[in-house]
Amino acid sequence: MGLLDKIFGSKVKYPPLPAGSEALVKLDEIKAPLEELAHKVSDHLEVVPAEHEAFVFLGKPPENFGVAWIHDGKITSLKDIAKEHHLSQVEVGELIVRLGEAYEHASETPRYSAEIGGKQMVVIPSKGLEQEVHQIMANTLH
Repeated sequence: MGLLDKIFGSKVKYPPLPAGSEALVKLDEIKAPLEELAHKVSDHLEVVPAEHEAFVFLGKPPENFGVAWIHDGKITSLKDIAKEHHLSQVEVGELIVRLGEAYEHASETPRYSAEIGGKQMVVIPSKGLEQEVHQIMANTLH
């Protein structure tokens, strides 16, 4: 790592998401809300495709990040989730910690790049991360 990378951070380049991959099929299914998110958010986006939905890490996971959940054709932000489910600040903080831990558990998972809505995104096609995030959300929201 060079001095400039240490100062400015390195931009890791990932290979493009393979055409015809299961992850690409899942992303195509939620393309409209994902493009909408790409236009609304200036932060770095990392997408975890799932069946009929996706979880999106915004910012710099696992330390400094937000989350958006794309499901039922709409985008639900962490703020929306907290409001809708009457989560306290402590509960939101615990949710963020658990999601950050889930992200770290998948640190060895191959990542790919994809351009969606004119924005480069990182795609993490991980069944394990998908299931862990889904379980965290289910436990928090029910």
